[in-house]
Amino acid sequence: MKKTFVLASHNQHKVDEIRDILSDLDISITSLSDLGIHDEIIEDGETLDDNAWIKADYLYNLGYQYVIADDTGLEVDALEGAPGVYSARYAGPAKDSQANMAKLLKALAKANDRHAQFRTVLAVYINGTKHCFEGVIRGTIADIKTGKGGFGYDPIFIPEGYTSSFGVLSSEIKNSISHRGRAIQAFKAHLVSKL
Repeated sequence: MKKTFVLASHNQHKVDEIRDILSDLDISITSLSDLGIHDEIIEDGETLDDNAWIKADYLYNLGYQYVIADDTGLEVDALEGAPGVYSARYAGPAKDSQANMAKLLKALAKANDRHAQFRTVLAVYINGTKHCFEGVIRGTIADIKTGKGGFGYDPIFIPEGYTSSFGVLSSEIKNSISHRGRAIQAFKAHLVSKL
């Protein structure tokens, strides 16, 4: 019988990305929107791990046994790891991606070191048992935004080994190398090992 995992997100980009990576497994992914859950889950943890588990625990406590929740941060070397856990609301509580990118580019205007990494922590319940997976992609922050693909900081993040931002690269390339892609691949490998 096909297992359905509930993804603790309303972000359709994220839902599509995860569905795509896991499409060859005999599981399905249901989002909060699909379930009609519109409560805002307050992510007030001090780390990415904290926030991922806040979301996973919320769904588990509603009675869901198969849950996926993630939190992702952009960690910039010159800013001592900021914006990190505050990435989504770096420019304020509105979670405005354009404002976040503008603030970051301004903060790095005179920085010589533009190295950064995206890091995703994936909190998972499988039949009530907790598992945690992580994915990291190193790269640099561009001087300007490029491309219309992806979401969040993608138009200003250039992954190692590439000259274009995630905003320009295809979803196939991004899913194969991205922080979230790597965390989901680790989760996928775990699922396959149990099948």
